[in-house]
Amino acid sequence: MSLPTSVAPRTLRTVTGVEVPVPDPDCLVHLQFRRFAGCPVCNMHLRSIVVRHHEITAANIREVIVFHSHADELRKYTDELPLDVIADPDRVLYREFGVESSPRALLDPRGWPAIVRAVAQDLRAALRRDRPAPPARPDGGPLGLPADFLIAPDGRVLASKHGAHVYDQWSVDELLALVPAGQLR
Repeated sequence: MSLPTSVAPRTLRTVTGVEVPVPDPDCLVHLQFRRFAGCPVCNMHLRSIVVRHHEITAANIREVIVFHSHADELRKYTDELPLDVIADPDRVLYREFGVESSPRALLDPRGWPAIVRAVAQDLRAALRRDRPAPPARPDGGPLGLPADFLIAPDGRVLASKHGAHVYDQWSVDELLALVPAGQLR
């Protein structure tokens, strides 16, 4: 499968009903593909994004997060996020961007430390009733791999990464390092 080098304009709808242009004519778009609603590893990664969201928006980047779960299920876990969260239960965008599912998502030992940390954090949060426990049978299954795309306002894909395991995605520092010179506001 050939991966996109540019993205045709489209409007995505968030789980809260907000329309999101991709590409966005006013800023870069960090299009993230995550796994399922309530995924502990995805939640841990998104918390790192939220903590530094001010830096990301200062770099003129809009965060758009895609999950292969239904909107109703996603809202249980993402209502408090200041990010654009998109439900793609039929994996239309996943196919278009070549984002896969694979047993290596969970079997690759490089992801195991993140899995342990994330499950422990989510278990503590669920016991405190800070957020719901992860689902026992997630929408779309547990074997999704992450992927990241940085999309310019003209639709060019400036950079991309397809994860090799569950916690193989750009950190905030890696994302910010990809911002072209002169793009910062």
